[in-house]
Amino acid sequence: MSRTPDADHASEPLITRYARGDTAIPGDEIWALEAHLESCALCRARLAASVESAAPAMSALIDGVWSELAPLLPTTAPMPRRRRWALPLLAWASPVMVPWVCTTVLITLLAILFDQTNGPGFDFVLLLAPVLPVLGVAASWARGLDPAYELTAGTPRAGLPLVLRRTTSVLVVVISLLTLAGWITGTGIAQWLLPCLAFTTGTLALGGLVGVTRAAAGLVLAWVVVIVAPTVAVSRMPFADRTPFTLQADALPVWAAVFALGLAVVIVRRGAYSLLGARR
Repeated sequence: MSRTPDADHASEPLITRYARGDTAIPGDEIWALEAHLESCALCRARLAASVESAAPAMSALIDGVWSELAPLLPTTAPMPRRRRWALPLLAWASPVMVPWVCTTVLITLLAILFDQTNGPGFDFVLLLAPVLPVLGVAASWARGLDPAYELTAGTPRAGLPLVLRRTTSVLVVVISLLTLAGWITGTGIAQWLLPCLAFTTGTLALGGLVGVTRAAAGLVLAWVVVIVAPTVAVSRMPFADRTPFTLQADALPVWAAVFALGLAVVIVRRGAYSLLGARR
């Protein structure tokens, strides 16, 4: 007879299906369950019991692996303890520094590219401002540059949400440095990255309600309809200002406000992705 756990714990049928390796479980439920198991010892114990009863072959495989690892543990040197100040950073980004360096350089070059294409010779590459830095971050943490790629890809938070989190953390640092450099030199390079920062935090904020993929698709569609399509239409008119208002200096307070609002929602709802009853 199955137990009926509290609302804060996974249901017995879900744990049993997960233990059996049921491929029909929706991806959002697997994500929520795995995130919940990270912090719930009770559900981990229930999962271990379900594996023994519902998946004896898996239980035998685990016992075999453990029997080989157990003799090696006493002779294995423990990992050095990380500094306390580094833990929040490592929770948001990879501990490997090569992708960080590549991302920082790539995003800085994108900001310079955006700045150089603004003006009478406006280039439509600026219309990709909310997307290009995200693609750069994804490329920098690809399999060839990130030694922890396979380990990260196997975690419940892998995929688009992790790319957006990394993009946010990188952009906050890069925009701060570029803003300081722009204040000293009198240039406005950082402003072209603000739309992407606002979009990443906005997607993460909406993702806790409708799902990250749906939120990203909705915001991209809104950008295309509201910004890209009118700009393409106006560009065909003679003597028209081809730079959309959203990419002008006057729009900086708006993007900063959108970023602040999205960041506030992400902080308040930071546990949304580990709630088993939430829809993602």
